[in-house]
Amino acid sequence: MTAHSVKSRLRQLLSILQKTYPDAHCALNFTTPLELLIATILSAQCTDVRVNLVTPTLFQKYRTAADYVAADPEELARDIQSTGFYRQKASTIQRCCAALVQQHNGSVPDTMGALVGLPGVGRKTANVVLGNAFGRPQGIAVDTHVQRLARRLGLTTELIPDKIEQELLVLVPRKGWTLFSHLLISHGRAVCRARVPQCDTCPVRHLCPSIHPEGSE
Repeated sequence: MTAHSVKSRLRQLLSILQKTYPDAHCALNFTTPLELLIATILSAQCTDVRVNLVTPTLFQKYRTAADYVAADPEELARDIQSTGFYRQKASTIQRCCAALVQQHNGSVPDTMGALVGLPGVGRKTANVVLGNAFGRPQGIAVDTHVQRLARRLGLTTELIPDKIEQELLVLVPRKGWTLFSHLLISHGRAVCRARVPQCDTCPVRHLCPSIHPEGSE
């Protein structure tokens, strides 16, 4: 399949998915870049629903990067315990916030280079923050849903998130980078699930090469 045909199919996919999920947005609740950064760190190996249950109290208790740095490590770990891997996450949060205080006056930077320079922050987390907190997408956030659907929909054959992202950046218009992730995540949760995809009710099944090897009925 040529790059042109993949882009043409992608335009159709995006059109249908936007109509199917008109309210697709970041599922993590936040009001500031710091809150989204912390929530995204907590979301590793944890559902967004669970993170959203923890963060209201957490964000009231710790309002600045300096607050996280000053926290007792065991107390912070207990505060986020239900998100899993809580001691590791507490350590990551404190190291990340220490870097924010030392290098950025406590503020979350708005560039990819600065964000990925923070402890515990990779491209996915940086893309989430840049696209949703700053409205300045510099890439596509590739989580497990995006990774799975991009492969199933024939948009990439890569396995590594960073390589998947690089292929998607060529296909997806820059203005749609942030929404693209939300659409695939919404579809991955509702229909194209990991273990039992609901192919019979999928609105883009006629465009899916996993069902139709040539990408058409």
